[in-house]
Amino acid sequence: MRIRTRLTVWYAGVFFVSALVIGFVAYKELVVEKRRELRQMLATADEKSSITTLQARLEEEAPDVEDLLDIGLRFGLPAALLALVGGWLLTRKALTPLAALSRAAEQANESNLRRQLPRTGNGDELDRLTEVFNAMTARLSDSFQRVREFTLHASHELKTPLTVLRGQLETALNEPALTPAQRELATDQLDELDRLTKIVDGLSLLTKADTGQVELRREPVRLDELVWEACADAEVLARPNHLAVRLEQCDAVTVSGDRDRLRQLLLNLTDNAVKYNQPGGSVTLALVQRGDTAEITIHNTGPGIPSEALPRVFDRFFRADASHGKSVEGCGLGLSIAQWIATAHGGTIQMTSKPRGLTTVVVRLPASA
Repeated sequence: MRIRTRLTVWYAGVFFVSALVIGFVAYKELVVEKRRELRQMLATADEKSSITTLQARLEEEAPDVEDLLDIGLRFGLPAALLALVGGWLLTRKALTPLAALSRAAEQANESNLRRQLPRTGNGDELDRLTEVFNAMTARLSDSFQRVREFTLHASHELKTPLTVLRGQLETALNEPALTPAQRELATDQLDELDRLTKIVDGLSLLTKADTGQVELRREPVRLDELVWEACADAEVLARPNHLAVRLEQCDAVTVSGDRDRLRQLLLNLTDNAVKYNQPGGSVTLALVQRGDTAEITIHNTGPGIPSEALPRVFDRFFRADASHGKSVEGCGLGLSIAQWIATAHGGTIQMTSKPRGLTTVVVRLPASA
């Protein structure tokens, strides 16, 4: 129950109890006490004329229950309705800042923490709560900014030594005097170095995207051509595990965006569909235009994702199956990058999965005329 409704109910209850108390006191004073006084006067009267007069007064002056009910219905009920409506309106007006604060808290995320709520300036508890909320979001924004700056600077500083190490290992691999064991060790080190370089590049890209430093080109892009290319790339990636790659439907769709980023989006998704699959499984792609929306669907027959892990699949470095992830190459940033690319193009991306069944990724992008 909302606070506004609860306060209105409490107010109505207090008003009803108060009306009952007032009615009881009025009945006692106007009916019971008046009749008791007249009866006492009637008992002490001597003359017949006095008795007759007092009886007449008793009938005329002592109101009965019907009179009080009539007064209550004619005047009390409208007053009660007016009081309830007025109380509800006052409660609504008083709680309006609290409702605005609740909406702001629901919409708060790392991209709009600098948005300040307007204060009433009257110094009451709600105004103080708004001030505290604004100060809290400002501190959170500063913390996120420091994390972004650290990540960006660290990834930038790591690129130089990684490049140097890569050059040294490639030079060492060209040495004819290397033994097979040394050559295998250098090759493994080069593979790990490539993986670390991908992590650094992915972190650098996402951090720049968070701070708005990545500019996307806006040009007409034939999305169906990119889907055909992604299907061909998936076939190459799927050969070692004997996976079947199919393109069910590919409508001719044009979107406005960055061709390289959109190709990266499709490559990340198809690469995941191939890596997280079962030997002898399949990967199915489709591109369908639905009105003003281009819908890309990718199915894979993987082990599935637990339902409790689905809300986090687009988080950075998150892997739904840690034990399986150790045997699969990757750094846990591919889906995060795919989500950013889809969002940056005004689209959406979502994933559904059934344990031991199909895992489906659906990307929706606005199509151009």
